[in-house]
Amino acid sequence: MQKPKILVTGGAGYIGSHTALVLLEAGYEVVVLDSLINASRESLRRVQEIVGRELVFIEGDVRDRACLDRLFGDHDIYAVIHFAGLKAVGESVEQPLAYYDTNVGGSLTLCRAMHAAGVFRLVFSSSATVYGPDAPVPYRESMPRGRTSNPYGTSKSIVEQTLEDLVHADGRWSVSLLRYFNPIGAHPSGRLGEDPQGVPNNLLPFIAQVAVGRRQALTVFGNDYATEDGTCVRDYLHVMDLAEGHVGALNRLGQAGLHIYNLGAGKGLSVLQMVEAFERISLRPIPYHFAPRRDGDLAAFWADSQKAEQELGWRAKRGLDDMIADTWRWQRQNPHGYRSEINVKSQGTSKC
Repeated sequence: MQKPKILVTGGAGYIGSHTALVLLEAGYEVVVLDSLINASRESLRRVQEIVGRELVFIEGDVRDRACLDRLFGDHDIYAVIHFAGLKAVGESVEQPLAYYDTNVGGSLTLCRAMHAAGVFRLVFSSSATVYGPDAPVPYRESMPRGRTSNPYGTSKSIVEQTLEDLVHADGRWSVSLLRYFNPIGAHPSGRLGEDPQGVPNNLLPFIAQVAVGRRQALTVFGNDYATEDGTCVRDYLHVMDLAEGHVGALNRLGQAGLHIYNLGAGKGLSVLQMVEAFERISLRPIPYHFAPRRDGDLAAFWADSQKAEQELGWRAKRGLDDMIADTWRWQRQNPHGYRSEINVKSQGTSKC
């Protein structure tokens, strides 16, 4: 039996493109909506190439209600996986209005369009930052949302609260909030990976760009945190594990109500531990220097993901060596990311 059609907003981005691939492999039909502000249509062309199946790509902004109404009118959408948004913590401190406009405003517009179309199943791409700086580790879903430390985290918290209120007000809605920790890695083919625009905001793509010669040295923000080596500690999981978590979340959407899950590996690694592991696997030196802490960064956090394992049958299966080896393969094969092929268009593309 053919599986239903899933709308993936922000589906040309790093996590979105890997999730689109996993959905296609699982037999779902996929419609991707992406503005391409921080993504490339080349990622979707490669998804289709890897899987051997086509998806529908619509270039448009999740804040554009008319675009969404046309999309829902043209396609029989079963559920929505909502990735579209801005995601850099440091940038959010500098540009809070942009983050609230895109992340909060876009989510509200999407929910209104879904309601009008009679689509009430939603998986929301949330973040571990909603627990706030005062939450004890490991983070558990039973903890309340905390005082967030940056506008990015606040925008995710606002959307979570909005969706919680929506589910309470209207029993037709089934919503999963997936609280991500730190996805890294790439598809093992080396054809699909993280391609940040400009200076990377995340650790591993910055390390990879140093290793491939695009940047001279890694900047480590802060070496005076209360951690073993003074650098930040994070919970890293493979992007393919994260993508596979969305299939389990989709299955859960058969039950109305609000469902919250942590998606993480369940252990923390420091910045310097990540540097050492990358040097060991890539056989490349990674020069680095220390700089002052960034506003909004926390010292250390990691997940308790037992609930996802118990209810979704999901756990992070790929280890650190896999994450780094896949990242390095992607970066070696694509030293400039997707930009060498940005003029190649995906099939099934249209504009709002």
